[in-house]
Amino acid sequence: MKAAIVVLVVLLILAFVVGSAYVDRRNQMAIKREAVNAAWAQWTLCLQRRADLIPNLVETVKGYAVQEQKVFGDIAAASRSAGWRQVTLGEKSPRTANWIPR
Repeated sequence: MKAAIVVLVVLLILAFVVGSAYVDRRNQMAIKREAVNAAWAQWTLCLQRRADLIPNLVETVKGYAVQEQKVFGDIAAASRSAGWRQVTLGEKSPRTANWIPR
């Protein structure tokens, strides 16, 4: 009878150790799963911030385009008033007609 009790106690201790290891592993997997979910949430937040910045960037570029159009229009008007003639692509200007690259 004493041997049966000792075997039973050893089996209970072994079951407790195995059960504790199982619970510990489950908790570690849950912790790691939550860490992965948090990392994905951070990545999603980063992508959302970038997506939110795109409309602002588009508006900024449109503003600069309007400003550049005005500046280049002013430059063209100034060159016309200064007497410069407009040269189209493929047409040689009188200044570079005889120019030979070295």
